[in-house]
Amino acid sequence: MTNQILNSSKAPEPVGAYPHARKVGNLLFLSGVGPRERGTKKIPGVELDSDGNILSYDIEAQCHSVFTNIKNILEDSGSSWANIVDVTVFLTNMKDDFKTYNRLYAEYFKDNQPCRTTMEINCLPTPIAIELKVIATI
Repeated sequence: MTNQILNSSKAPEPVGAYPHARKVGNLLFLSGVGPRERGTKKIPGVELDSDGNILSYDIEAQCHSVFTNIKNILEDSGSSWANIVDVTVFLTNMKDDFKTYNRLYAEYFKDNQPCRTTMEINCLPTPIAIELKVIATI
């Protein structure tokens, strides 16, 4: 059985000691993926103060960016959006962001409906409002 570490040249660099994905047999496990942009600390839709605290954020911009990052990792790893079988979603503000996130999720996954778990967490390692953990087939 194969067990291979994979990294995308298009997705943002990990913020810790982990790969973008790991292939085990015909399964692809993605590490948590957020909306940051590759080569920068920029987070689409986020305005920070001089101390790095969030002044405002746009959950819609973050959702589009995180979905793009996942698509890039999947494709660079030999898989595709259609092969996603399970998604775990972490939101930092379920009350305010779930409705927008759920609407966008339905658009992105209209042809492929993987299993999904959505949970609210206190914070994420960078000033982001959403992160996805994905399992796909290859």
